[in-house]
Amino acid sequence: MSTSEIDPVAQSEQELQIEGALRPGRLDEFIGQEKVRNQLKLLRDAARLENRSPDHILLAGPPGLGKTTLAMIVAEETSSPLRVSSGPAIQHAGDLAAVLSSLTPGEVLFIDEIHRMARPAEEMLYLAMEDFRIDIMVGKGPGATTVPLELAPFTLVGATTRSGLLPNPLRDRFGFTANLEFYSSEELTEVVRRSAAVLDVDAEANALEEIAGRSRGTPRIANRLLRRVRDYSLVHGGTATLDNARAALELYDVDAWGLDRLDRQVLEVLISRFGGGPVGLGTLSVSVGEEAETIESVVEPFLVRQGFIIRSPRGRIATPLAWKHLGREEPTLDDL
Repeated sequence: MSTSEIDPVAQSEQELQIEGALRPGRLDEFIGQEKVRNQLKLLRDAARLENRSPDHILLAGPPGLGKTTLAMIVAEETSSPLRVSSGPAIQHAGDLAAVLSSLTPGEVLFIDEIHRMARPAEEMLYLAMEDFRIDIMVGKGPGATTVPLELAPFTLVGATTRSGLLPNPLRDRFGFTANLEFYSSEELTEVVRRSAAVLDVDAEANALEEIAGRSRGTPRIANRLLRRVRDYSLVHGGTATLDNARAALELYDVDAWGLDRLDRQVLEVLISRFGGGPVGLGTLSVSVGEEAETIESVVEPFLVRQGFIIRSPRGRIATPLAWKHLGREEPTLDDL
C-alpha cells in the first residue's frame, strides 16, 4: 500500500489500540506503586466480600504516574462500567447533576483534575458522596423549591496533581487517598520492557535501561521516549541498540539526566543572567518565555528533586550540581 493509500481512520484506530494495550488492565499487571496496589487490592476484596461498591478513592501525584490507569483498573476489577469526566469540564452544578443522575448502580465515576471543579459543583458533590443524593433547585425567586434526587450507589475516583488545592470537606469524604510516587530506574526498565514487547520493538536490554534512566521517574515519559527510539531505530537499522537509543534521545534534546530543552533553559537563564539566583518565579518565567505555572508545576519539581535548584523564600537558587551540569564554574567569594 502506498503512502497515499493509507487509511487515516484505520491508522488512528490502530494507535488507540496500541495506547490501550500499553495500559495494564489488572492490578497484578501494574508495575510499581507496590504499596498503593496492595491498598487497592484490600479495598477491592472487602467490597467483593460485602457485595458493595468500593469506597471513594482519591489518587494524588504528579502527571504520568498512572492515575488514569488505576481508575480504569478499579472499574475492571470490580466488573463495573466506567464514566470518565474532568474537573475543567464541570463548571456548573448542573453539569455535575447531569452526570450523577445518569449513573447506574455500582458505576465508577472518574474525575480527572478534580481540584479544578467549580465550587458550586464541589459543594453538590459532598452530599452525593456521603448520602448518594443531590438537591436540585427548581424555579427562581420566592417560589423556588429544593427537590431531593436519589442517586444510584457509585464509586468516585478522583485524580489530582495538586491535592493541596482540594478543599478539606471534599478531601475528607474520600474513603482512601493514594499518594503515587515517582518510579525507580529498575521499575521504569520493567515498564519499558513491557511496552517494547507490546509495540514489537526489537531492543537490547541496555537500550531499555538507557531509556528508563532518562525518563524522570515517569512511565508516561518512558513510553514516549521508547516510541522515539523505535522510530530512530527503524530508520537506522531496525534494532534499538544502546547507540541508537542515545542518538535518538540526543536528537530529541533529552540528556543523560533526563533534562529536556526547557529544563536546561531554566538552568541556563538562572546561571548566566542572574549568577545562580536567587530569582523570583515571575522573573524567571518571563526570562525563559514560559508561563509561571508551567515552570512551577512541570519544570521545577524534577529540578528540585534531582538537586539542581533550591526553592528559597527569596527565590530560586542554582545548586553546585547545576553549575557542573552546564559545564560552568561556580563563582567563589573572591569572584564576587
